[in-house]
Amino acid sequence: METQKIGIGIIGAGYMGKAHSVAYASVGAVFNTRLRPVLEMICTSTADGAQQRAQEFGFNRSTGDWRQLVNDPKVEAVIIASPQDTHKDIALAAFEIGKPVFCEKPLGLSLEEARILTQKADQAGVVNMTGFNYIRTPASQLAREMIKAGEIGDITYFRGEHTEDFLADPKLPATWRTDGRAQGNMGDLSPHILNAAFALAGPIKSLIADIETVHTTRPSPTGPRAVTNDDQAHMLCRFESGAMGSLYISRIATGRKMGYAYDIYGTKGAIRFDGEDQNAVWLYRMDQRRDRQGFTKILTGPEHPDYKAFCLGPGHGTGYQDQIIIEARDFLKALEAKQSMWPTFRDGLKVSEAIEAAFLSHTERRWVTLSEI
Repeated sequence: METQKIGIGIIGAGYMGKAHSVAYASVGAVFNTRLRPVLEMICTSTADGAQQRAQEFGFNRSTGDWRQLVNDPKVEAVIIASPQDTHKDIALAAFEIGKPVFCEKPLGLSLEEARILTQKADQAGVVNMTGFNYIRTPASQLAREMIKAGEIGDITYFRGEHTEDFLADPKLPATWRTDGRAQGNMGDLSPHILNAAFALAGPIKSLIADIETVHTTRPSPTGPRAVTNDDQAHMLCRFESGAMGSLYISRIATGRKMGYAYDIYGTKGAIRFDGEDQNAVWLYRMDQRRDRQGFTKILTGPEHPDYKAFCLGPGHGTGYQDQIIIEARDFLKALEAKQSMWPTFRDGLKVSEAIEAAFLSHTERRWVTLSEI
């Protein structure tokens, strides 16, 4: 297979910026992709910081100005891994000159921004993708395959959660995460499990939500500082298929480190998954004789989606970084085909619409149909 180089520019060098840098440095070898990424340029908020990250991550060049990266002729695809308030301007600038964009979730600071970005992406006709990495584990890909194949029948109920405890301690200081609606629990964690709900159970028709700030102030150098976004939220929902559902999202779920989890009940069986054991999925089948019925733990291995590229040993497992590498492979496949792949900006918009519906429901204390949004 003849390979072809493609210049990658990454904006942001924090938690996700590093993850994407590592992914694009290794995806060619892991998946033997035809398009082979070249780490062309990285951008951070300062030129000195960008230069340091370029040396650490292996980029050819660096800049403190995202406009320079977007407009550089050697940058053929743009990866946005910077804060949410930067997404709109960067993506619009890239679309304006016809460059493909991968943007971390959520698309923007608001539903309005998500709609603008989706519209401009469609008008530009360039490849676009939204970053939802957790759904790409081999186990969750297997769950999607089993559901599509009808192994658990028609879905009757979906229970999902994304629970972590990084702000469970009320004595932890105020940060950017505790200031502003877009950076709150609903903007940070809920997009992932909402995306999972759409991917596994289908479109949500309506929902009712309760959203809460539990720790209303946090310490700061100048004294107690108000927390202006939410800590936890609970939703009941009804899917377009008729299935019922519930979602719980929290950044104060004491003891939970990676509680991206779901239970899916169907007319022929059930599926369970927990992100703290991301290399396993549990399957229950009603067609087993009654004295053999029970949940079976399926450890992922080379026979399951995307596992073999990382390891030949069943049960040895894949990790968080591998999710990002799979995501990078998907984006490269989209670039090669010149055709956007799931999840596109439009899929990211669906999540933003569900979040907006949840806030409206909370404010007006009622069920909200997504068609209202």
